[in-house]
Amino acid sequence: MHETNASNKSTQKIKRHIESGEVCCDPAWEDAYKRFETPNEEINKFIKRLKAFGLQDRPKDMRVVELFCGRGGGLVALQRLGFTNLDGVDLSETLLRQNQNEARLHLADCRSLPFDNDSIDAVVVHGGLHHLPYLPEDLEAVLKEAHRVLKSSGTFHAVEPWLTPFLRFVHVVVENHWVRKFYDKGDALAVMIEHERETYEQWLHQPDTIRRLLDRFFVARTNQAAWGKIQFTGIRKATPDMGQSSS
Repeated sequence: MHETNASNKSTQKIKRHIESGEVCCDPAWEDAYKRFETPNEEINKFIKRLKAFGLQDRPKDMRVVELFCGRGGGLVALQRLGFTNLDGVDLSETLLRQNQNEARLHLADCRSLPFDNDSIDAVVVHGGLHHLPYLPEDLEAVLKEAHRVLKSSGTFHAVEPWLTPFLRFVHVVVENHWVRKFYDKGDALAVMIEHERETYEQWLHQPDTIRRLLDRFFVARTNQAAWGKIQFTGIRKATPDMGQSSS
């Protein structure tokens, strides 16, 4: 799948590569997320992550794509760091319509990206991979597509939940009735987990498979897990290690 008219910067700038309305957000999850984190809190969190990735030191006109971009907080964070050549991809037109940024928006499947080979400088994911319905095949498809569209020196950056001791503790805390009753953010997190439990649990319990797939396509600069998250930054490999098993 290739792009056309990617530089269109009309007021509402969603380019549809799949049928409009084919996939939408879970309203209960979205409502809980709004209680869990304000837009400004989310954007500031993303700015910290992007700085930890080292992106702020790279050319501001390089082309950056955010996968699973949702309502666009990550794209706003990139803009605030000075980046001007941005694309966002998501399956939900409902979420894309909430974007308030200057990025080119694509209603598309991250397993089949609407970009040419070797056309992107950096691919960023803020917590979208653990929503994939089928592991390892969907993760492999997304990473293969990211590898395809990245330039030879391109980088892949992701932050996702990870089953560290801290996250195990958090799970226990937010399941407590009294915590949920008196701590709104804790209740919001519990609701979010409930509504994504199948893919969330699937993700958390396949750490070796996930790391093998990341290592297949990228040379890791950072691959560390702490405080309930994995942070990964990798440089595109010239040739993926297709001999590695993802099972």
